[in-house]
Amino acid sequence: MNKKQLRILIAPLDWGLGHVTRCVPIIRYILSLGHQVVFAGNESQKEYLKRSFSKIEYLNLEGYNVKYSKSKLGLVPKIISQIPRLNKTIKQEHLWLQSAIKSHHIDAVISDNRYGLFSNMVPCVIMTHQLQILSGYGGLIDHFLLRSHYRFLEKFQQCWVVDTADNDGLSGILGHPKVLPKIKTSYLGLLSQCIGKEKKNEEESYVLILLSGAEPQRSILADLLWKKAIKSDKFIIFVAGSDNAVAPSVIPEHISFHKRLNAEELSLAINVASIVICRSGYSSLMDLLAMNKKAILIPTPGQTEQEYLAKRMHRKKIFMSSHQNKFDIQTSLINAALFPFRKNDFNSSFDHYRTTIDSFLKELAQTKTK
Repeated sequence: MNKKQLRILIAPLDWGLGHVTRCVPIIRYILSLGHQVVFAGNESQKEYLKRSFSKIEYLNLEGYNVKYSKSKLGLVPKIISQIPRLNKTIKQEHLWLQSAIKSHHIDAVISDNRYGLFSNMVPCVIMTHQLQILSGYGGLIDHFLLRSHYRFLEKFQQCWVVDTADNDGLSGILGHPKVLPKIKTSYLGLLSQCIGKEKKNEEESYVLILLSGAEPQRSILADLLWKKAIKSDKFIIFVAGSDNAVAPSVIPEHISFHKRLNAEELSLAINVASIVICRSGYSSLMDLLAMNKKAILIPTPGQTEQEYLAKRMHRKKIFMSSHQNKFDIQTSLINAALFPFRKNDFNSSFDHYRTTIDSFLKELAQTKTK
């Protein structure tokens, strides 16, 4: 074995698959440099990645299993009620990591929003796009949440913010608060699992409905959009966004139904779509920008981050947004045809992460050879 070959543990949060998908370019790049990746996650996360990375090592690490409410008003109380259990889970995953570092010879850790994966035994990085957590209840509570969040982040040696450093980037106030964590904090650029650039397709005519996120809201939107899709006169690629989704007993000829797509399949589906209908999750936004696509965003009701991002994208004319309870496919497509979508300014932001990772791995290799 090459003396400088490193074993990097990568472990993303389990709130939807977005945290997993944005780890794809990082995993791909670390492997291309000749290092080893050890991935830790639950069964759903592992099964998704195995479609693209069949030969890396996989460890089981259960997620936070956050439960969402069916109503917008019930979401925040539902999350607050789970805080004691989440704190217990964070402590358990910290103990798990201390053992895993020894038993699996881990040289460094990249945690995507998993707060217990810090250690003094090896360098540990936490990756996030959301330094500022928005409460929906005003600046005073938001400031309290920022300080509370930083207490978790500052247990790590470094923080990588998934965004550009300039002009509030893509995430706005989420990734660009006035005060940064006290640990070394770097802006990583944007990350997308989608491979290649948008290609011109003269037969481009599909509408891509791309579902994602936690239950029960994923299923609620899936049911709503399926009822609209079967009545549409458009060709539709319908991605349910869950391996547990039940395929409809009757699928009309104008709809191509899929439970889930891997990175390569998703790149192709986005490429052939004339427009995408999806949640306003941050990873979805990055995939759309990477492929230079127009989109209609439907934020998860009550999820303040998605609601903020959808409003921000609509205001900046990057993507169009629509409310879930008012959504109609035909009407939205007509409105989208008139919407002044702005030229994509983020094309050059998807390779920046390599510089940060190069520097991190170089320092790590030098430490290992001393």
